[in-house]
Amino acid sequence: MFRKILIANRGEIALRVICACKELGIPTVAVYSQADQHSLHVRFADEAICIGPAPSSKSYLNIPAVISAAEITNTDAIHPGYGFLAENADFAEVCEACGITFIGPSPEVIRMMGDKDAARKAMKEAGLPVVPGTDKIKNPLSGASALAREIGYPVIVKAAAGGGGKGMRIVNSPDELEGALEIAQSEALSAFGSGDVYLEKYIQSARHIEFQILADHHGNVVHLGERECSIQRRHQKLIEECPSPYITPKLRDEIGTLAVQAAFNVNYANAGTMEFVVDDQHRFFFMEMNTRIQVEHPVTEMVTGLDLIKEQIRIASGQTLGYAQKDIVFRGNALECRINAECPDTFLPSPGMLQTFHPPTGIGIRVDTAAYNEYVVTPHYDSLIAKIIAYGRDRQEAISRMKRALEMTVVEGVQTTIPLHQKILNNEDFRAGLFDTRFLERWGQK
Repeated sequence: MFRKILIANRGEIALRVICACKELGIPTVAVYSQADQHSLHVRFADEAICIGPAPSSKSYLNIPAVISAAEITNTDAIHPGYGFLAENADFAEVCEACGITFIGPSPEVIRMMGDKDAARKAMKEAGLPVVPGTDKIKNPLSGASALAREIGYPVIVKAAAGGGGKGMRIVNSPDELEGALEIAQSEALSAFGSGDVYLEKYIQSARHIEFQILADHHGNVVHLGERECSIQRRHQKLIEECPSPYITPKLRDEIGTLAVQAAFNVNYANAGTMEFVVDDQHRFFFMEMNTRIQVEHPVTEMVTGLDLIKEQIRIASGQTLGYAQKDIVFRGNALECRINAECPDTFLPSPGMLQTFHPPTGIGIRVDTAAYNEYVVTPHYDSLIAKIIAYGRDRQEAISRMKRALEMTVVEGVQTTIPLHQKILNNEDFRAGLFDTRFLERWGQK
């Protein structure tokens, strides 16, 4: 096992990794920007080092600074969390060159899965159906129109080097294409450092379903079932749940078996997530693979009883999984609501100080947060305040517990998305499991 782990991240995910390390008896190192000097991950890590000013480009994305912090603290492993450097193949290579274990897949696999065209080809070879699409487009005027006609409208423009809803635009007709490409490329360049985009057929009335994968370095691969991620706004997830009310046991086995085989084929090791679009006839298509832990991983933990962060660390240290697919048992249902400092109607950011923060309590409730009274939500980073996770024996109990938890959550000083979550949870179609990725659009939430 590792002698010390540096967490190259901030906020609730940094705290989440620190918790796992404490349980494993591994000392931790926090890195932080000047804006985060009073953050809880700084307080609860065994050591902490400031790596730069507030802008992430000068701190959390500053590879030399992160590596220097690891070297001066005699760290032998780095956990990247999610976001920032988590899917940066160059960073993983630098860690490797410096004799530091990157807690994630190999640089080669990160690079392959990060290149959406290469990922699609690899998944095709592994037997997964993929959404009809195109290669990368570096110039918005070079053949995009012909490619879109070949695929057929509507199409969706996606950033080739990233995800999370950034650099994505739906195009319904030829006259919208050029403008959508320009906007998507600009967003992609700003978010991921690359303006390359690609086109896919946009499948309407679809579900966004993702499968959690765990794979060790000894050829053992399992899936931990699916997460339902269809409640979105502008391709940004708002509520996630496990299992999906739409996926049948037969379909779960079919997709899960193919996902496991695909991960094995590309020599994947560590935690990863394969994302699929599932249409209204239960046909499924591979979209992309996230080579990191996901924001919504807690719902899988609640249903399977596995600590995914601990599993990541064990795998990275060379241990075997210690269980097979037949040993994975799914019990109950879990939902996660992301509570952000945003206006619930316009989604405009609402940075500021939390004059009061009282997270919910009670049976079946878990809260992943780094917030506290007088915590400041800065405009420099994601506005996530907390992730509230509710677990129940069935979906309706999980929903009821989530409703109770949201009512008991007190946040004063900033606006939050809690009212929107409450509105969704009270919707009859949502409660019946009758929704897709355009659910919020039907309410006029653009």
